[in-house]
Amino acid sequence: MGATGREREPVVGDGMETSGDDEESAAVLRMVGKVIKKCRERKGLTQAQFGKEIGYSEEQVSSVEQGRRAPKEQFLEQAERVLDAGGVIIALREDVEQARYPKKVRDLANLEGEAVELCAYANSVVHGLLQTPEYTRVLYRTHRPVLSDEVLERLTSARLARQKVFERRPGSIFGFVLEEVTLRRPLGGRMVMREQLERLLEIGRQRNVEIQVMPTNCEDHAGLNGSLQLLRLESGDTVAHTEMQLTNRLISHPKEIQVLEVRYGIIRAQALTPRESLAFIEKVLGET
Repeated sequence: MGATGREREPVVGDGMETSGDDEESAAVLRMVGKVIKKCRERKGLTQAQFGKEIGYSEEQVSSVEQGRRAPKEQFLEQAERVLDAGGVIIALREDVEQARYPKKVRDLANLEGEAVELCAYANSVVHGLLQTPEYTRVLYRTHRPVLSDEVLERLTSARLARQKVFERRPGSIFGFVLEEVTLRRPLGGRMVMREQLERLLEIGRQRNVEIQVMPTNCEDHAGLNGSLQLLRLESGDTVAHTEMQLTNRLISHPKEIQVLEVRYGIIRAQALTPRESLAFIEKVLGET
């Protein structure tokens, strides 16, 4: 537990994490909690009475009012109805949705949403934009120190929400290079991996998506320094995102971007072609 008594959440990219608090989100949740508490007291209800009316325990109501828990949409809707809040509580829904995710995840999701082209190399796990829900949960279950169920689900939802970029119209261009080991490491067991491989094939067949596999037997490898992601924005600017143990960094300096662009270009050239890669994924799926 941190000095505030709140569980410290990891700020997470696609596989590796760095720990830290998100004070911006915490401030929003405290504000939401105060509004709900004020409305409840105006109605003359105790936390226990209010909780019974909306289907939540007294402890859950207390956690929301203290800003320790992000209320779900159902909680807000029921609170609005029971407390006759005149739209005040339901108006907080968007703020709560944003606060539900760690700031660095929100920043990354916003950049991915703005990108006209996204290029990524993942060296240890399947890239977050390509992960199935269960694969993501398995990754978070391996986190040490162990995450609570509430935090695990919160972070899983945050990662899966980023996948809305595939729904953007007109569609952005996506390129992913995955290490062969990410396809073969049996995270979560056989069924989890089969579902994940099927997901890769589904996405990889979209016309605006290219997935490539870096074979383990490749003798020359430009990606040994770790995962990277390049995002080319509508403004014409390019930013990058890199990850390693306890470090999760957004990069905008032109010289650093240039180095990463060169590295990614070499990585793509060293990997299997998109067509060869889909055939390779199908082969691994048949063996799983």
